[in-house]
Amino acid sequence: MKQVGLDKLDQRILAILQQDGRISNQHLAEQVGLSPAACWRRVRSLEDTGVITGYSAKLSPERIGQGLCVLINLSLQRHTIDSTAEIEQQVSSYPEVLQCFAVTGNADFVLRVIVPDMTSYDRFLNEKIFTLQGIAQVNSNFVLREIKNTQSIPLGGAT
Repeated sequence: MKQVGLDKLDQRILAILQQDGRISNQHLAEQVGLSPAACWRRVRSLEDTGVITGYSAKLSPERIGQGLCVLINLSLQRHTIDSTAEIEQQVSSYPEVLQCFAVTGNADFVLRVIVPDMTSYDRFLNEKIFTLQGIAQVNSNFVLREIKNTQSIPLGGAT
């Protein structure tokens, strides 16, 4: 994928939008020192080029009854394109899996899973993870507390 060149104004716009995706165009334009029309064109260009891929609300898992966060390391029995693709497809379909990474090291995949409680996690393992073909090992790490959780990507000197 081709990298998009970002000037200081683009970086500033992105930094502000990462902190407040609901900011009005008028307020954003004021903060970066552009006219509303020029600011809107820049944001639209950042969306069109795929730099901005979407907007979302950040929820409190505990407040909505999804308080158990687990990091799962999955190791495969064998590494074939077909078996890996099937596991990726299956894992991607599970709503409990918030993130899935193919990694190097002791595991082949790391999953970030969120469920209401230990009983739900046990059910998730038995009904979904343990039914995947080709899994050699599953290691669960339970999150005790969240230290940092951000989706903001660092931008060179944009703040």
